[in-house]
Amino acid sequence: MQYIILSGGSGKRLWPLSNDVRSKQFLKMLPGEDGEPESMLMRVYRQIRAVDGRAEVTIATGKKQVSGIRNQLGGKVNICVEPDRRDTFPAICLAAGFLRDEQGISEDEAVVVCPVDPYVEQTYFLALQEMAELAVSGTADLVLLGMEPTYPSEKYGYIIPSCREAVSGVETFREKPDLETARKYLQQGALWNGGVFACRLGYLLGKSRERIGFSDYRSLYERYEALERISFDYAVAEREKSICVLRYQGTWKDIGTWNTFAETMDREAMGRVTMNETCVNTHVVNELNIPVLCMGCKNMIVAASGDGILVSDKEQSSYIKPFVEEMTGQVRYAEKSWGSFTVLDVQEESMTIRVVLKEGNSLHYHSHEHRDEVWTVAKGTGTALLDGVKRQVFPGDVVSMPAGCRHTIYADTELQLIEVQLGRGISVEDKVKYDGDLKEDGVSG
Repeated sequence: MQYIILSGGSGKRLWPLSNDVRSKQFLKMLPGEDGEPESMLMRVYRQIRAVDGRAEVTIATGKKQVSGIRNQLGGKVNICVEPDRRDTFPAICLAAGFLRDEQGISEDEAVVVCPVDPYVEQTYFLALQEMAELAVSGTADLVLLGMEPTYPSEKYGYIIPSCREAVSGVETFREKPDLETARKYLQQGALWNGGVFACRLGYLLGKSRERIGFSDYRSLYERYEALERISFDYAVAEREKSICVLRYQGTWKDIGTWNTFAETMDREAMGRVTMNETCVNTHVVNELNIPVLCMGCKNMIVAASGDGILVSDKEQSSYIKPFVEEMTGQVRYAEKSWGSFTVLDVQEESMTIRVVLKEGNSLHYHSHEHRDEVWTVAKGTGTALLDGVKRQVFPGDVVSMPAGCRHTIYADTELQLIEVQLGRGISVEDKVKYDGDLKEDGVSG
């Protein structure tokens, strides 16, 4: 059984913790099994494996999220990278081609497609297995999962089933309604549309051929940016005749806003936070190494990171996106496949960054044309490579790299560096990568 997990998102609704690089699914704020916080991505993958230890997971995502996925899951999953954002139908077509042409998956195999960000219990994944069985058995070409509504909501689209049985046909789909219309939908037995479906892989490939002339994964990848932006619902589900919906009555929360995210947290405060006894229904998340004090806060969200500080009424926090879209500035924290970086200070001709390299990892072998760099080793040991010359480094060592110098560093243990960039017009575009690294030279042993 194959899972395609859709991991998109621009990181706007959970600002300032989320950004274009670290979208909401990477935030480690959910209660994990071992008591340590975990992200939506980590939680969904853990739950899939708990229900089906043999399941194969492919994550469909953009280029900016690949490092974050590798940081949190390593090589446990396949990643299908979209060259550009084109909505869910093109992303699913590309992933289907990836499964057949790159992974060698049979067109007869069941595929379940679901988003990465709902907060659910194990019963949800048992329902996904039941959907796959319905698809393979021929009950319908396309099997949807409809969430039993707990209240009339304006935030979700609706599936109107043909009856109230556990598995039924689909009468029609409805867009996000106003509140009064949502109440009427519930009286008709309507279900929330969570964007979850199951089918055979061959079905997806067939729809890809019909709508966009799909031939193979590589050719689709090359012309991906020219594809129409369209959702799977519009392109396929709303046109399909052989379709049914499985009614799901378990816990399902779309945690796309601070208000709903707070409902899943197992503590009121994370980080250096003090709240006095007059605070009520308030959640605080502080990623900064400075204290946050809250007094008399009621029904509020307070979130602080290097990218900014949010102080909001919980209900109003749902309307954050247009304000964040007007803000510009460099991403100040990101998790990468090799570790993480945190921007500490930005001046006109300098930038100071804390770099954390995980043990056994290294940076790309690269150079910069317009800036000098200086590393100060704060913790750990490693091996630096400067213009082909190796050098062991230890805490307190300083390594200087003038513009044009090819350089990288390998972490023998977890390595923490303070990197100072010096020059005019410091930019992420000022980087030239080269073949070869310290692992290939045998430093990693």
